[in-house]
Amino acid sequence: MKILTLADVESKGLWEHLDRDYLRTFDMILAAGDLKPDYLEYLSLYAPADILHVFGNHDHTHGKQSPGGCVCVEDRIYEYKGIRVLGLGGSIRYKPGPDQYTEAEMEHRIRRLKRQLKKSGGFDILLTHSPARGLGDAEDPTHTGFECLKKLLDDYQPKYMVHGHVHMNYGVNRERVCLYGPTTIINAYEKYEFNF
Repeated sequence: MKILTLADVESKGLWEHLDRDYLRTFDMILAAGDLKPDYLEYLSLYAPADILHVFGNHDHTHGKQSPGGCVCVEDRIYEYKGIRVLGLGGSIRYKPGPDQYTEAEMEHRIRRLKRQLKKSGGFDILLTHSPARGLGDAEDPTHTGFECLKKLLDDYQPKYMVHGHVHMNYGVNRERVCLYGPTTIINAYEKYEFNF
């Protein structure tokens, strides 16, 4: 299955010069937050699959409504074409505002998923806005990852984790893809594609 990931900035290649044939090659599209609703709606017009998304810390304009043609997977496991996607959007709380959580608040969100996790037998892809602590995050208070996401990876060992929030241009040595045990972690900044 060919998957396109998106996060944080709208890709000019998709937004301004859309190659419809290119977009049609994807079986799944995952949006990891902080993208304009009209961008996602525009892409959904030409995508053969639903766009699964979570909210980023700058998605105030959504009003918790999914853009047209998109499916919000916040706080749930969504099975799409046999692949189980768990969504947990938002970032670490660094100032007052929506879609920001303390470590304890994110832990609480994960605990509330216990029944879904048991029923589904886990998940294949963890779709988040923020990275896990020490796995693609940064040291500044705004871009620190969640320790509890790392524990979630330890407990369920999904095949992939897809996140945004930490822009690739924040540092010259930033890795887009890293491994943590059996999990491949992908920073979806702008756009990235992979095969499941």
